[in-house]
Parts: sequence; C-alpha cells; structure tokens
Amino acid sequence: MNPTSVQLLGTVLFALALTHTLCVVPIHKLGARYPKHAGLFHFLGEVEAVFGIWALVLIVCMFFMVGKHDTLAYLNERTFVEPMFVFTVMLIAASRPVLSFVQGLLERCAYVFGNKARLVNYFMCLSVLPLLGSLLTEPAAMTLAALSLAGSFFAFANTARLRYLTIGTLFVNISIGGVLTSFAAPPVLMVAGPWQWDSWFMLKNFGWKAAIAVLINASIATWVAKDLLLSLPRHEPNRMRGGMPSTLIHLSFLVLVVIFAHEPVVFMGLLLLFVAYTLAYPGYQAPLIWRESVMVGCFLAGLVVLGALQAWWLKPLLQSMSPHAVYFGAMGLTAVTDNAALTYLAAQVPDLSDSFKYFVVAGAVVGGGLTVIANAPNPAGAAILGPHFPDQEISPLKLLLGALLPTLVAVIPFLFL
Repeated sequence: MNPTSVQLLGTVLFALALTHTLCVVPIHKLGARYPKHAGLFHFLGEVEAVFGIWALVLIVCMFFMVGKHDTLAYLNERTFVEPMFVFTVMLIAASRPVLSFVQGLLERCAYVFGNKARLVNYFMCLSVLPLLGSLLTEPAAMTLAALSLAGSFFAFANTARLRYLTIGTLFVNISIGGVLTSFAAPPVLMVAGPWQWDSWFMLKNFGWKAAIAVLINASIATWVAKDLLLSLPRHEPNRMRGGMPSTLIHLSFLVLVVIFAHEPVVFMGLLLLFVAYTLAYPGYQAPLIWRESVMVGCFLAGLVVLGALQAWWLKPLLQSMSPHAVYFGAMGLTAVTDNAALTYLAAQVPDLSDSFKYFVVAGAVVGGGLTVIANAPNPAGAAILGPHFPDQEISPLKLLLGALLPTLVAVIPFLFL
C-alpha cells in the first residue's frame, strides 16, 4: 500500500512529536535562560502538550494540502470519546471528597498493620487500585492512585530511583490491571466488540494472569521502598467539612460517568452538573485540577489526530508477524504509539487466529507502562506526579528504565501461563 502525501506527513509529524517528547526537559530549562519567553518554553516543555501541538501543525498543513472540506472530513471521522472521558473522569476522580474517601479507606485497611501502615498503603496503591481499574476504568484508577501516592509517598521520596521505580510500576500495573473486564482498558475496548470478548473471557484468559503480575510488581516495589516507608510517620486523612453527604454525591457522579463511559452526551452533561454542584457548595470542595485535565485531554486528542495516519505502516507490519512475534512486537510498538490505537488496527485485520488476537492484546497491555504515550491513562499520572520530579519533568529514558523490570515480570504470565 502506497501512502498518500497526507499519510507521509502524518508519519513525519508523529516522529517529530516522539522526538519532541524526548527533549521536553532541555526545552523546559530554556525558560530559565530566556525569562522573557519563559511561558512559551514552559508550554513547549510540557509533555502533555506535545501531541496537541504537532496535531495542530498537521491540521494547518492539511488545510493547504487538501483543502478545508477534506480536512474537516478527516477530523469529523475521528472519535474523541476517549480524550473527553479521561478529561471528565480526571476532574471528578481527583476531587477532594473522592480522594479523601479512597485515602481513608486504604489507610483504615492498613491501620491494623500498626507501624507498617505506610508500607501496606503503598502496596495497595500499586496493587489494589490498579486492579480496581477493571471496575472503575483505568483513567479513574490512575488518577486516584497517582493522587494518593503524591501525598503519601512522592512528597517524601528521597531518591530518583524510588520515584521512577514507583511510577514505572504504577504505569505497568494500571495497564495490565484493567484487563479483568472487557470495558475498562482502552486497548481491550477496541477489540471487545469485533472479537466478541466479554468480561468472563477476559477474566479467564487475561485477568488472573494480570493479577499475578500486579501483585509481584507491587511486592518488589514495596520491598525496595520499605526503609523509607517504615521511617515515615503514620498519615491521617483530611476530614472534609460536609462529610459523608458530599462524598456520596461525588462518588455518585463518578459511578455514573463510568457507567456511561461510551456516551459523551451523557457524561459531559454529568460533568456540567458536577461543576455546578461544586460551585454551589464551595465550602465542601478543593480546587478542581482543571489544568492537568485539560493538558491530558489535549495530549490524547492530539494522539487521536496523528495516530489515525499511522495505519499504512502499522497494519502491514502486524500482518507480517507470527503470533509469538506479535507479542513482543506489540510491546515495542506500544512504546511509540498508544496501545489502544495498536489493538484498533489489529481489529481491522481479517481472519486473525485466536492466538494472534491474544498475543497482540497481551503485548499491547504489557508494554503500556514503558512511555507516557503508551497507555491513555499515563498522561494523567504524569500530570499529577510530574511536579515531584527534578525540574518538574519526567525523563522518558528514566521512565523506560523504571518500567523495565515490572514489564519483564508482566511478560512471563501472559506468555507461559
């Protein structure tokens, strides 16, 4: 298949966007050298803004290359449900009553372990919450886990090694922890309908293997961080004025948004009602994380716009692989493209064997923690935890290294069990 000029342009810009993500730290530092343009360099150095920027470049170029009609037709053919949903669920899941409820629940469970409560709480953030992502959806689980870890661990983490191991483990466990059902993980959603995979199928073929890997990864990270965690004082959750009624209302909004995750007309309406409620009762709230949510939505929308033009080389590449080769190939490709886009392309290939289907999805979810762009919820975690890293930026190379061991652990059960 010969690519069109627009497809070639999309691939070049996609490669430039990937290169840009590797350069965000030095770009961010230029703000200190040239304070007059610090705002511009800070924006260009935001990893969540990268794909939105290059998607805008693509759209402008397309206007000149193919005209307004074809450009708008291309945009209208894209589905932006996932960016809209992640934006919505981040705002609600990160609200103070929901966060206080989750933190309080985790700490009450950890309380029985006495002076090891911090240790147990850390372990549950890296295991229980990722597995709950199969019910809450992965973006909600990522938001809750990242916010819980930000206050209970990252604020005290004294080495970069611990920070990158923790965020790498979190990203990997979120990616594989959502496969216990057929509706929570974006890469599974892309194939569940075409391949007729229901939640029982996912639990039987993927879920129990994911749970084993999640628990092993969380145990390794907890063991590495145990000295720091045991030295920290026990943490009491903040009590919100308004108490349980406010918490129940926020949780109800979160549950309804998750239920209607594929109906943007409904969940965007719920978001408007939620914002109205927070404005009506400001005494029971904390500031919503608008900036982080908008940036993550921009990131994912840009990925949708650029990613759709990569089918011309991704699809034949997948078709040329054997089932076992596609397992490792999908892991590698996931590092440079969203895993949901990868499985979506696989779903367009006719007459795939059952083993091919299994391995392409397994590889996509196992590799979902290697980079910020590998899995849709990762930008949400990066936006929340990024300020706790040097220069308030997450190094792509160090993230890859931090996620390498958890990824290798996850490879084993999906390949051999």
